[in-house]
Amino acid sequence: MAVNDFIQSNKDRFLNELIDLLKIPSVSADPKFKDDVFKAADFVKESLIKAGADVAEICPTAGYPIVYGEKIVDPSLPTVLVYGHYDVQPADPYELWDSPPFEPVIKKTKIHPEGAIFARGSADDKGQFYMHVKAFEAMMASGELPCNVKFMIEGEEEVGSDNLDKFVIENKEKLKSDVILISDTHMISMKDPSITVGLRGMAYMEVEVTGPNRDLHSGTYGGAVANPINVLCKMIASLKDENEHITIPGFYDKVQELTAEQRGRLNEAPFDLKEYEEKLDVDTVFGEKGYTTIERVGIRPTLDVNGIWGGYIGEGAKTVLPSKAYAKISMRLVPDQDWHEIAQLFEAHFKSIAPAGVKVKVKSHHGGSPAVVSDTSVGYKAAEAAMEETFGKKPIPTREGGSIPIVALFQKELGSDPILYGFGLDTDALHSPNEHYGVQNYLMGIETIAAFFRHFKALSDQS
Repeated sequence: MAVNDFIQSNKDRFLNELIDLLKIPSVSADPKFKDDVFKAADFVKESLIKAGADVAEICPTAGYPIVYGEKIVDPSLPTVLVYGHYDVQPADPYELWDSPPFEPVIKKTKIHPEGAIFARGSADDKGQFYMHVKAFEAMMASGELPCNVKFMIEGEEEVGSDNLDKFVIENKEKLKSDVILISDTHMISMKDPSITVGLRGMAYMEVEVTGPNRDLHSGTYGGAVANPINVLCKMIASLKDENEHITIPGFYDKVQELTAEQRGRLNEAPFDLKEYEEKLDVDTVFGEKGYTTIERVGIRPTLDVNGIWGGYIGEGAKTVLPSKAYAKISMRLVPDQDWHEIAQLFEAHFKSIAPAGVKVKVKSHHGGSPAVVSDTSVGYKAAEAAMEETFGKKPIPTREGGSIPIVALFQKELGSDPILYGFGLDTDALHSPNEHYGVQNYLMGIETIAAFFRHFKALSDQS
């Protein structure tokens, strides 16, 4: 049976297996889900064995394990390394989900008339990495696996991949490959397929502002003692000017500026501003002056408050002047910004703008480097050819605003440009309530990945 025939004959089973994986609440950020994260790792290992891997093992780390698997057909053949992650973002706030986040349901939508799987992790990244497992199974079952394949599926991507560096550095020979496939990004649309060639990095910070040594009565002390929430809001507001330009000294010193020609090519990607606004239910877009929306999310750094809290937030009223206020702040970075350096610049500046009467603490949670990958490599050309074959249209190279810190790590330590081969859409509500992934995206992704192996083998033989 040919690969695509096998996929079509088994598509319902492939879908049901993904649903079983999505039922596991493998939230790496919340310790109460610890057992479930390990359960998900076991699921991935067993899936690789059933698909035909000769080796499938759980590799312990100081945190959650990495699942490694491989099928070496012939050492002389090209080797493809697949990376993905089985951990997911927290599902909070649960009340904003239309259906429980870990009880997957398939519903038709305007964008996905064939149906989409609604569940936490459906697009990020369980649905996307599992395509590779099923493509591998289909090639094995049809006797059409043209390359060796290795899998490295981790459980800490959503909390910064703290233990991946050590694993990669210590296992370079084990992970040696000719190309790396990562499906953790999105396409422009099903009509306009694309391949990501650039990702932003990130520095994620938490700040704490302390005023008095305890919560105070706002009538007795209001107006006489600094209110940490008021102070924090003013400090955050000062981090950008009227043009949405970040005011931290030195922040832009190493930003890689694109030429007018490069910016022009970037803006050739199909983009309907009105449709974009309608999807988000906003009256207008917003961002750094002098740049288009595509540029703002692809080639410009940002600073955003991800959460802010303090004082009384329960039902009814409590007239309290809080002792402390907190915020979580992320900065998306572009080449050639270094996230460690940016974290230090942020900390120094944030402390320097604190007024008298409060104390400030700054904590760096995690970060990652930005990355740009080649669009002329054999791997990219194979990915391009495979996507053109299955979607009927040549994919557009794009830059994406999200961060996958391990891309730069792979480039440095494994000496290979990963192919960012995502099949999701920017409307999939990643990290938000009602995350979903199109059934058609999932199935076409499996077909395209199988086609990639065939094209990669053919192009490698020619090079």
